[in-house]
Amino acid sequence: MDSHGRRVIIVLGHVNAPENDKPPLVGQSGPSVEGGVQVQVLNGVPPTEDYSFAKYNKSVDITKYTDEEYEKYLANPKWTKEETDQLFELCERFNLRFIVIADRFPSSRTVEELKDRYYSVSRAILIARNPSSGDVAVHPLVKEPYNVSHEMERKRAMSLVLSQTRQQERRDEEVLAEAKRIAELRLMTKVAEEAELVVTSNVGEGITERADPGKTVSPSNMQLPPTVVLSTITTDNASTVASLRMLHVYLRTYALEQMVQSASSSAGLRTINRVDQTLQELGVSLKPRVPTKAVCAEHLELRNEILTLLNLQKQLQNKEAEGSSFRDGSHCETPGTPKRSHRGGDQDRTFVPDNTSSGGERIGKRDQKRK
Repeated sequence: MDSHGRRVIIVLGHVNAPENDKPPLVGQSGPSVEGGVQVQVLNGVPPTEDYSFAKYNKSVDITKYTDEEYEKYLANPKWTKEETDQLFELCERFNLRFIVIADRFPSSRTVEELKDRYYSVSRAILIARNPSSGDVAVHPLVKEPYNVSHEMERKRAMSLVLSQTRQQERRDEEVLAEAKRIAELRLMTKVAEEAELVVTSNVGEGITERADPGKTVSPSNMQLPPTVVLSTITTDNASTVASLRMLHVYLRTYALEQMVQSASSSAGLRTINRVDQTLQELGVSLKPRVPTKAVCAEHLELRNEILTLLNLQKQLQNKEAEGSSFRDGSHCETPGTPKRSHRGGDQDRTFVPDNTSSGGERIGKRDQKRK
């Protein structure tokens, strides 16, 4: 202690520090505290209500059964009545904490066996007490019964996954990626084959309907009908959608670009440019500003309709060109001047040489000279 402290003590004498009054310990009890144990809480305000955390202590309503119900509905050769009673008592005491129940259960039963017995008994009692009620059908115990074999298989698979090394995880990822690639390839091949069959059948039907034995088939007659074009576009979009679904997560704009490309794959570059030009003339942007599902569907439908319209216009031009060429050919075949008619007498007359002609005289003079 320094000199200033000594002087203060000499002048004032010994001064005791004021004591801090501490609130007494107050006992609290409530429904959340089991066994009637009081909890000592340091609180300066006396408690006026129930324990503040009592609202978080939720209890489970355990089903009760009688001896008659047990003998009639719950008898099981693998379980005795005493074991079932002990199980339900522990379930009520520990609020269905089956890990603790399995630890406290007298016989050696697994957690899955205890769960299966409890849920099967509760389900049987519920159905027996409400045989014709519609609310029982949607009850969780009836709608989703406990499957002990599935639960054991799930835990076994989980333990295998958790016990894998990094190398095994990478190998599994490679196998899954290869399986996904093979599945996508098979799906695309199947969709392409189905689309090819549909297009072939539609083309065959269109050619058969328009075929004429007396007329030659020109290249313009081999144009695909609008139904074939539309079906081709639809199948292309279906294959694109199927391939996108394999990705599970994708951007809406990316999906729209893929569908537009697949829809325009059967058309040429000039036709695609005409479709874009038509969209601009109609005041429609080439890419939707808000690419929701409904907007993308309407945009694709508009593109398909424009493409079908352009194909129809092209076929109409080809048909008009054929009609004009047929008209020009019929005018060329008409004769410009009438032909002379042969007289009947000329046809019946035969040519007879005349001996008195000049030619005959010359022949006779030559013979005389030789003589």
